[in-house]
Amino acid sequence: MATLPTYHQENQTITFNDPAKLQLTVITPAIIRVFENRGEPDDSYAIEGDKQQDTEFKFNQVANHYELITAALTLHIDKALHIDAYDPAGNPLVTDYRGTRTPLDRGIDEAHKKFIKEEGHNVPGANDQDNTAYYEVVKRLAADESIYGLGDKTGYMNKRGYEYDNWNTDDPAPHLENFTRLYKSVPVMFGLKDGHPYGLFFDNPYRSHFDLGKESANYYFYSAEAGNLDYYIIGGKTLKDVVSNYTYLTGRTPLPQKWTLGYQQSRWGYSATQKMVQGIVDDLHKYDLPFDVIHLDIDYMRDYRVFTWNDDAYQGNPKKFVTNLKNQGTKIVAIIDPGVKKDPGYNIYDEGIKHDYFVKRPDGNVYVNQVWPGDSVFPDFGRQAVRDWWANNDQFLTDLGVAGIWNDMNEPASFVGEIPQDIVFSDHDRPSTHKKMHNVYAHNMDQATYASIKRATDRRPFVITRAAYSGTQKYATVWTGDNHSIWPHVQLLIPQLCNLGMSGFSFSGTDIGGFGSDVTPELLTRWIEAAIFSPLLRNHSAMGTRDQEPWQFGEPTLSIYRKYLKLRYRFIPYLYDLFAKEERSGLPLMRPLVLNYPEDRRVHDINDQYMVGDSVLVAPIVQPSQTKRLVYLPKGDWVDFWNHQEYSGQQDIVVDAPLDKLPLFIKKNTILPWGEEVDHISEQPDQQMTFTVYGHSGNYHHYQDDGLDFNYRNGEYNDYQIVVEDDHVSVRLTHHGFAPVYQRIVVELPDQLITLNYNSKTETYQ
Repeated sequence: MATLPTYHQENQTITFNDPAKLQLTVITPAIIRVFENRGEPDDSYAIEGDKQQDTEFKFNQVANHYELITAALTLHIDKALHIDAYDPAGNPLVTDYRGTRTPLDRGIDEAHKKFIKEEGHNVPGANDQDNTAYYEVVKRLAADESIYGLGDKTGYMNKRGYEYDNWNTDDPAPHLENFTRLYKSVPVMFGLKDGHPYGLFFDNPYRSHFDLGKESANYYFYSAEAGNLDYYIIGGKTLKDVVSNYTYLTGRTPLPQKWTLGYQQSRWGYSATQKMVQGIVDDLHKYDLPFDVIHLDIDYMRDYRVFTWNDDAYQGNPKKFVTNLKNQGTKIVAIIDPGVKKDPGYNIYDEGIKHDYFVKRPDGNVYVNQVWPGDSVFPDFGRQAVRDWWANNDQFLTDLGVAGIWNDMNEPASFVGEIPQDIVFSDHDRPSTHKKMHNVYAHNMDQATYASIKRATDRRPFVITRAAYSGTQKYATVWTGDNHSIWPHVQLLIPQLCNLGMSGFSFSGTDIGGFGSDVTPELLTRWIEAAIFSPLLRNHSAMGTRDQEPWQFGEPTLSIYRKYLKLRYRFIPYLYDLFAKEERSGLPLMRPLVLNYPEDRRVHDINDQYMVGDSVLVAPIVQPSQTKRLVYLPKGDWVDFWNHQEYSGQQDIVVDAPLDKLPLFIKKNTILPWGEEVDHISEQPDQQMTFTVYGHSGNYHHYQDDGLDFNYRNGEYNDYQIVVEDDHVSVRLTHHGFAPVYQRIVVELPDQLITLNYNSKTETYQ
């Protein structure tokens, strides 16, 4: 029998008594932490609070290894401290690779690497982790293994065969599948190994690297340039369970205000004057386009100074303007960047200097780089005092009536080279460096912004952020950054948003139409169709690009755009229901088919279809000049949304898709809420709700609250159960905590309408 390392046990933590002091901690039956202290503080930005549950487990020596057994996971630990994780049936999930890594032979020597660099080209294979890995974790890769997650990295849904870096980066070039890093670092991966699900979350904010089978088909690996070895093995009976367990660990997107699910219009440029903003609002009304939000980009400020407003361009009274729009049902969301203009006499700069709130050079002087205001300094968000100060300044916007705050440039971006890694930042109030704090800079800024809006308004905060780390989903909605008006980016939105959703970021979207470059009428039309179910629905474009409001293109673009915006508002009750469920389950609204049907190998690599919840399948056109497409329908029976034709699942069908048609299918025997046709989301409770039945049976729970505040957490919500059995309809109010109820419920069957009225005395529908 092999000699195994000795250990000691304290509660649910096993510590091996070798020099590395490797620890295994049982967090829940399905989550086990692997930790090795390498000199860093044992703090997490992603995980808040104590997530450990009292868990029964066994730890025994069996033959030549130890076994740690919970109800959901079994770990084998050998004398070299290799860790192999299995499910309860003995199927391997995450197993250490015993061999030696073999880097790709690219046929390039150091002299040629230098030459290529001097020519200004990227050196093949010179990723961020070459020769800098402080440690690495190498796992076996099965022949049949698919990998998902990692936030909104570029490329396809299945990340197997690619490599990625975690270093938040603002790159304005068109994002393509060879980009290894973008704005967010979300180091979580979800796998299906021979059909068996698992998750791995590497909780390390330092720069890190994933190679997911690019170097070798036999293994994948994670490496980091510094930090503790700190990762979580996550199990679950299904892929949904694994995602739910990950979001239990890092937090779930809170239920948003209902109006945030409405259409949002933005452009860098037209927020420079009140007249231009009012013109956009007037045109949206004129062309009968429902909407809820106008975004103000950096030009509403006074020379790009944060927490200022160019009052002269807003007739001296921006608060009056914002209030007037709000009274008409239009909310304003304003952008804020972290860079503070270096400008003595400017109160934000002066306060920050006085209280020592900005990051510094190693010599103790305040660090200066350039962003939009010119020479700028950067708040040290790793300190609680700085976050509190920033939150107090955010109140400048909420006092004016701004309904949400859009945090941008918070990678942090800079114009004069990257911020050096030795710049002094704070880590939980301890001195640290940019090297460690870069990837969580936005996370801390978003946390401060969320706290500010919540305190100032007592409503669910609407914070939008470009950069993020795992766990930021607790504070902010995200979008995928500065995309372009090109077909590859309408194709990219599906895997990006689906992987974001699996990675915890349920509230996400893309810039519809593209931020950079010039959109065409066909591209804009297909983009609004493809994105119409994305939780964040915003059209945003850059100054200097072609105007891309739908009326700029005439017909048929305008009519088709209007058709899908009106469709979106009809579906908002369903999306809101999904958000209410998401806060409890952590499962996203917008899903890859593999999340709902992991047992179907056919869906593991589908990149141009997605699902909304469990029951709605969307198959947009993402290629130019295409008017037909192949749609794969998974298991079950499906109903064409437009003509109600029925199809059996587990087959490919050819669907007509002229320019004005988005192929859309509903799973048979599904009940969906169907909102009224409105021009914006009202803050007043609805008096009626319609439910449409696709088939002749179904069971559905519908959620209702005031759509604004946190009272639902104290039970102030309603739950309606709609049951249809062979066209017989019943409605029960299973929870009545929100005083207003629907006075009338209409159930639309395939061949009849049934109307039920509320009896307040019996609290029943008859």
